[in-house]
Amino acid sequence: MAPPAQSQRSPSPSQPSGKSEVSDLKLQLRQLAGSRAPGVDDSKRELFKKVISYMTIGIDVSSLFGEMVMCSATSDIVLKKMCYLYVGNYAKVNPDLALLTINFLQRDCRDEDPMIRGLALRSLCSLRVANLVEYLVGPLGSGLKDSNSYVRMVAVMGVLKLYHISASTCIDADFPSILKHLMLHDSDTQVVANCLSALQEIWSAEASTSEEASREREALISKPVIYYLLNRIKEFCEWAQCLVLELVTKYVPSDSSEIFDIMNLLEDRLQHANGAVVLATIRVFLQLTLSMTDVHQQVYERIKAPLLTLVSSGSPEQSYAVLSHLHLLVMRAPYVFSSDYKHFYCQYNEPSYVKRLKLEMLTAVANESNTYEIVTELCEYAANVDIPIARESIRAVGKIALQQYDVNAIVDRLLQFLEMEKDYVTAEALVLVKDLLRKYPQWSHDCIAVVGNISSKNVQEPKAKAALIWMLGEYSQDMQDAPYVLESLVENWDEEHSAENLSCEDKKRLLSQLIQLSAVRLHLLTAVMKCFFKRPPETQSALGAALAAGIADFHQDVHDRALFYYRILRYNVSVAERVVNPPKQAVSVFADTQSSEIKDRIFDEFNSLSVLYQKKPGFFWCVTQIIKESRLTDIHKYLQPSYMFTDKEHRGPLEFADELGNLSIGEAANNVVPTQMVEENDKDLLLTTSEKEETKVSRNNGSAYSVPYDGSSTSVFASQTQIELAVSNPTLAGHSPQASFAIDDLLGLGIPAAPAVPSPPQLKLNTKAALDPSTFQQKWRQLPVALSQEISVSPQGVAALTAPQALLRHMQSHSIHCIASGGQSPNFKFFFFAQKFEESSNYLVECVINTSSAKTQVKIKADDQNTSQDFSTLFESALSKFGTS
Repeated sequence: MAPPAQSQRSPSPSQPSGKSEVSDLKLQLRQLAGSRAPGVDDSKRELFKKVISYMTIGIDVSSLFGEMVMCSATSDIVLKKMCYLYVGNYAKVNPDLALLTINFLQRDCRDEDPMIRGLALRSLCSLRVANLVEYLVGPLGSGLKDSNSYVRMVAVMGVLKLYHISASTCIDADFPSILKHLMLHDSDTQVVANCLSALQEIWSAEASTSEEASREREALISKPVIYYLLNRIKEFCEWAQCLVLELVTKYVPSDSSEIFDIMNLLEDRLQHANGAVVLATIRVFLQLTLSMTDVHQQVYERIKAPLLTLVSSGSPEQSYAVLSHLHLLVMRAPYVFSSDYKHFYCQYNEPSYVKRLKLEMLTAVANESNTYEIVTELCEYAANVDIPIARESIRAVGKIALQQYDVNAIVDRLLQFLEMEKDYVTAEALVLVKDLLRKYPQWSHDCIAVVGNISSKNVQEPKAKAALIWMLGEYSQDMQDAPYVLESLVENWDEEHSAENLSCEDKKRLLSQLIQLSAVRLHLLTAVMKCFFKRPPETQSALGAALAAGIADFHQDVHDRALFYYRILRYNVSVAERVVNPPKQAVSVFADTQSSEIKDRIFDEFNSLSVLYQKKPGFFWCVTQIIKESRLTDIHKYLQPSYMFTDKEHRGPLEFADELGNLSIGEAANNVVPTQMVEENDKDLLLTTSEKEETKVSRNNGSAYSVPYDGSSTSVFASQTQIELAVSNPTLAGHSPQASFAIDDLLGLGIPAAPAVPSPPQLKLNTKAALDPSTFQQKWRQLPVALSQEISVSPQGVAALTAPQALLRHMQSHSIHCIASGGQSPNFKFFFFAQKFEESSNYLVECVINTSSAKTQVKIKADDQNTSQDFSTLFESALSKFGTS
């Protein structure tokens, strides 16, 4: 049988059919190079398109360089553009070929068509070849003086390119001075904007080595330049307006009247159609009024309407960007936006990322007057088809309850969630009920009555199961079946998934489940212990089984906790009860997930990606590292301001708390407790230096759990019967010969005492320090926050603060001077400064005192970051003595 005929296909125009294709192109280009026949430009276009397509897919067509340059002798702009693209691509990798282009590019820079002049100048500056910089100076000088604004605009950016190729050539040609003249006198606003951008970059780079450059950089934010740019701001395009407004944020006005003049001048920018211009204007308003408390609050009221308008109009992406900034403002002044909560209701057609951010906004603006309406709306979202949004809405209800707003009604709503026949709703509600009981123990009777009807078999999610177990242990005296439910959970201790014949992704998923399972087991150990102290006869067997299973567990934390409980029970049962089940106090405030210092740094970077990524996964460097290492954890925890991912000193190895990275599952060796098999590179990321040394020692011992024992005859890995004997005979346990060893050595680790920390050196301040307000404001804007902390004020200090002048005199007696103060009861705000003795090093302090909570929020900035902690100690000592002396 004859073979089937091959299908006839014409080769793709972007794929060469053989090695001769490039040679054919070379021949055709050479034939057309000197031709002036009609239609020759169309033929050249087709050939140029082929060359560019080959170049794009990675085929080397550098051998056509000479023919391409010869064919560029035309007035066709399209051909010119393609030729410049080709030349720019190969000039970077082959500088020798770039020499062939200098003549025709310089010739095109003198062309009659301004478009060709600009394109040629841009291509000439884009060659980026160091040994060709001498050929750039002349065309750039002519371009900066060109009559056409497009050519001048290209020439300005060409100067910046020249600076990056050879900074000395750029400075010697005096191009920065020419750019400054153009910025202040050119009629075209785009040229002015390009000059401003180029000068900022050049002077910022030169400022570290040249005092003149530093003065020129400061001159860019002088009053004449700022006012000149502001008076022309309406003529600029959106990008240029944002550039000017960013420059204005660095300007320090001389007095309040100047601040109001600038704000009045920029008032209409708040109604601009472009969201970037509006956000840049808002940043100017916020920065200018930071030291004017009353005006700052009025700014919040003024910017509210433009922001809400931007949220409701435009694309979802724009809405998210504006909402991210609005969320930052809401966190700082929630009462301003509390009446506009309906703007944050979720729409059915919005993307999930917008809905999630709106839920956070609703949580932030909730107060006594709007809690009922907000909670009612959130409860509607609990039945949403988008399960992640439904979960977030239930969590939002719990957060509002923890803020002490309308707790009675919210608890009833959460208990109704527990009765819904949806697993994820029940799971989220259980976690929230646990948190509510920690803060409001008085609701235990109503909650436990509902929780007691939930079967543990119907709760599968680890966090929810851990919450249920916590309630079973904490309120076992009120739940009739608590010991038996805990016993059934202990009996199912070893229900784990097999890792045999699983793919890599399945193993990762299984390991994530096992790590979550360890948290459940930790809760189960503690719950069984608590239940034993309340109902010993019913829990005795369950406790023995739990301790035996925990000691043999594969997870280090579970193993250590079970061993700790076992040894402390052998030591003394009454002591174990005081340790494991002490009298509980209601939790007043749950720990914030983000420090106030980080929030302040993000606010300082308003209208930047630091705000936009506030609840998004990581930042660029973090994302790159996590992708490289295939991490599956929640990287939103690594939210940081920009300096945390741009400064080299902050680019340390990432820590991952929820997942241990690339783990492998294998069969444990005989007579060795099963343990996680962790790759060395991954585990090193999780350990400090001291922990790495301890790990090396444990590996040498042959087992990851070879813990030195306390010397008793009983084996560490005791059988269930032995543990039950120790638990069932507390009298004997109380007279153990090991009753004298310290709590720190219960695990037999032999932890050495921590070395004494030397006291910090005494810092001496200048008693006659002086600092003018304008210098203070400039330093406050420029210096980073060195320390941010909360300090308690004594009752005598609160009483004495009825006259703020008393605090100013008191702090001055400690060489800490006040430069500005304001506010009214209960919130007072002070700005202090101090100077190091016999040095010009300054310390700047923002101090906000709340007399109702007797708390002080302090932010410290310092010229000398190394002594900021010493000054903080001195400041805290001085403040603590206020009212007592």
